[in-house]
Amino acid sequence: MNLRPSSDTIRLIVPALSLASLLAAVFWLQPRAMSYVGLNLLFNLAVPIALATIAQMLIMAVNNLDLSMGAFVSFAACVAATFLHDNPPLGVLILLAAIAVYALLGVIIHLRDLPSIVVTLGMSFVWTGLAVLLLPAPGGHAPEWARWLMTAKPPLMPMAIVASIVIALLAHFIVMRSSFGVLVRGVGGNERSVERAGWSALVARAGAYGLAGAFAVAAGIALVGLTTSADANIALRYTLLSIAGVILGGGEFVGGRVSPIGAVIGALTLTLAGSFLSFLRISPDWQIGAQGAILIIVLALRLFLNRIESRERRR
Repeated sequence: MNLRPSSDTIRLIVPALSLASLLAAVFWLQPRAMSYVGLNLLFNLAVPIALATIAQMLIMAVNNLDLSMGAFVSFAACVAATFLHDNPPLGVLILLAAIAVYALLGVIIHLRDLPSIVVTLGMSFVWTGLAVLLLPAPGGHAPEWARWLMTAKPPLMPMAIVASIVIALLAHFIVMRSSFGVLVRGVGGNERSVERAGWSALVARAGAYGLAGAFAVAAGIALVGLTTSADANIALRYTLLSIAGVILGGGEFVGGRVSPIGAVIGALTLTLAGSFLSFLRISPDWQIGAQGAILIIVLALRLFLNRIESRERRR
């Protein structure tokens, strides 16, 4: 019987160990954090980051990269704080149109064989411009239902943790269990084989982009529900955070190798890292660099475990 962990198991073990280690360090530095209120404060912003990370993961699953994720989440947040609050039907139509544009981007990238980095980088300026037109200055109001949902207090665990578990399970079902997820990962792994099997790589890429847009819209709404207002720059850092979350959670840039549960754990780890660095009294100017160092350490550990697995297989 082979008891050695598989590569899929390693994809989950490393981010889980990273999260557990950071959480233990936070509890050691601040024992009061070991409570319902403490955990709620630690993971308060985890839900929008987790949703944005899943959105980025869907793009990376088809071997693309989205550099407009933060700008799009900011745009969605501005729509939620304005039209979705003042005129819900119009707000819903705008957000649905934005998701359709996201799916169209996947079609254009596929048909014209364009670099996704260039296309999404250009779109980041479009989304930012639209967000500025909606909210030239910070303002707006969160829809009451979004505010209620994000501030709910379920028993046993804070809302942020409950919602993250739900997001992880939903994404796992879509990407790892559904036929659509198999098709998307197949396009990322070997697009020509998928087309030879009679499936449409165009539909898969468009679907991946459209679904990513839906998760990103949810991230914007969740963020507004937490902050009660929005501005055009509210989520710009989510571009790099979402990429880091996917990689930290065991995903890779090529080959359709992704882990939805790992991606959510990676998002939680990045959220917790900010709180941990604050407890260490590290200046906010240095926190981004410190988060990068944490990411490098985790990736080095994953590479080390992968090499051990490769050596064991050769034996």
